[in-house]
Amino acid sequence: MMTPPSVSHRSLARALCAGLTIAIATSATLAQPAPAGPPLAPGPQTDQPYQPLALIPGGIVLTLFPSGSPYLDAAKINLPEIYNGATSNRVASVVGIHNPSIEFHAAPAANNTGTCIILAAGGGHNTLNVGTEAMDFVPYFAERGISTIILRNRLRRDGYNPQTDEVYDAQQAIRLVRAHAKDWKLDPNRIGIMGFSAGAELATPAAVLFAKWDADNNQPGDLLAGVPSRPDFIGVIYPGPSPFAPGRTPPDIPANTPPAFIAGAGAGDSDHAAWADQFFAAMLAARIPNVEMHIYGAGAHPGSNDQAGERWNGGLNAARNGRPYGTWTDRFMDWMKDLGFLTPSGTQTRAAKDVAIRVQNPPRAGRGAGGPPGGRGQGRRSGTAPGGAVGPAVPVTP
Repeated sequence: MMTPPSVSHRSLARALCAGLTIAIATSATLAQPAPAGPPLAPGPQTDQPYQPLALIPGGIVLTLFPSGSPYLDAAKINLPEIYNGATSNRVASVVGIHNPSIEFHAAPAANNTGTCIILAAGGGHNTLNVGTEAMDFVPYFAERGISTIILRNRLRRDGYNPQTDEVYDAQQAIRLVRAHAKDWKLDPNRIGIMGFSAGAELATPAAVLFAKWDADNNQPGDLLAGVPSRPDFIGVIYPGPSPFAPGRTPPDIPANTPPAFIAGAGAGDSDHAAWADQFFAAMLAARIPNVEMHIYGAGAHPGSNDQAGERWNGGLNAARNGRPYGTWTDRFMDWMKDLGFLTPSGTQTRAAKDVAIRVQNPPRAGRGAGGPPGGRGQGRRSGTAPGGAVGPAVPVTP
C-alpha cells in the first residue's frame, strides 16, 4: 500500500492562511454597498408644459389641470421644478411648482382597504417638504393597506396665493383621485387628505369649502364635472391657520363636513396648537362628529427647539425623541380603524354613517350632535361650549 506524501505543518499553515485571505477578501468585496446612483433630478425644460417625474419608483404622476386651464400661469407652465436635498432615492423638498400634480402609490393588493390619503406636505408655503411629510409615509401606510398620493401644490414663494391657488390644488387633487378610483382599486368613499403645518392650511378649507369648488367647476367642458371634491376624512398635523383663525371671516360649516384628526405639540409649539384648537372649536360648535384632537405636552414644531432646548423633527419620525408625541401616528390609525376605514373596501364606514345621522338630525339647542330626536344632549347652544365657555360663532349649513 502506498503511503501519501508528507506535508509539513508549515506548508499546511501557509496554504490555510492563503485560503483564509482569499475568503476574507471575497467576503469584504461582497459586503461593500452598491455605489449610490446619481441624485434624483427633475425633468428638463421644454417648450411644452412641464411634466413632473415620480419621486418614488412606480409612482403614477398626473397633473391636476389641463394645460389651458385658467388656474395655471401660462407664462410659467413650462418651467421645471427644483429639487432640494436630493439623493439617489430621496428628495428633501421641492420648489418652483407651476404645473401641480399628484403621484399615486397603491397599497399591496393583499391588504388593500380601498382607503387613500393625499399627503400635503408643509414648508411655510416657501418650500414643499416632500421627504419627511410625504415620501416617508408611502411605505408606512402601504403596510397598513392604505394607498397614498404625494401632492405637489403651488407655493407662495413662486407667486401663488395660499388661500386660493394652493387650496384649489388640494380640492382638484381630491376630485382627480376620486375620478381614478376604479382604475386604482380605491373606494371612492374613502379618500382623505392629511396636511402638515402649511399643508394643513389646504386640508382644513378642503373640509368645508367643497360645495363652492364643485359648483364653480361644473361646466360641461370640465372632464371632472360632477366628481365631488369633498374629502371623506382629513388629518390636521401641527397645522397653520385654518379658515376659523382670528381675523378671517369663517365660512359656513356644511352638515356633511368630514371627520378630522388633529395632532400637535402644546406649549413648545403654541402658535400651531392655538390654530389646531381654533379649528377644533369650530367643529365642536357645529357638532361635527368624530373630530379628535391630541395636543402633546412635550414637543415643538419641526426643526425647532422646545423650551428646554431639545430639538424636534417632523413627519413620521416614529421615535420622536422617545416621547408620547411620537405615537400620534398610532393614535391616527386607531381613529381610522374606529371609523371603519380599515374594513374591506366597498363596505360603508362608520364615519359615513355618522355623517348621515348628523345631516338627518341637525343639532338643536340642548342636544348634542348625532343623537336621535328626543335624545339627551351634552352641549349647549351652538357657539357655546359645555360649562359655559363661549366658542366661535360659526354658521352651520343644514
